Parts: sequence; structure tokens; C-alpha cells
Amino acid sequence: MTRFMDVHHDMQGITADQLLEAHRADLAIEGEEGVHFDRAWADPESGTVYCLSEAPSAEAVLRVHERTGHMADEIHPVPLTV
Repeated sequence: MTRFMDVHHDMQGITADQLLEAHRADLAIEGEEGVHFDRAWADPESGTVYCLSEAPSAEAVLRVHERTGHMADEIHPVPLTV
């Protein structure tokens, strides 16, 4: 499994409750695509949201977000962590 960081733009004003709701929606169906979403972060001022996951592919991550209604604008593999 590869680790991925995906980025969502244009989510200005997102609240903690909205971020949690979106994360829970991903968690509810992640297993159907073989994905595990670990954590999500948001900057309400800039409207940027980041999600860290492990998945078999970027396409699997994209499918989960597409199905839950919050498409990722960017998906980056994270091959190295410390």
C-alpha cells in the first residue's frame, strides 16, 4: 500500500464539524476501494483541505472522494516519511 496526500481547494470557511463529517463519509466507504484514510487537516481561511491515506492507487483515493461528494484537486504519493 502506498501513502497519499490529497489536496482539496476552494473550501473556504470549512468548520471542524464539516471536516469531521467529510472524513467520516470517507471512512464509511473506504474499505470498498481498499483505502484507509488516516487524518485530515484544513485551513478555513485559504480553503485548503489535506487528507492522508493509504491506498492501492491514487485512483482508489479519487473514487472514494468522488463518491462522497468532495473531489480532490490533487493527489500526491508520499513514498518517504520520517
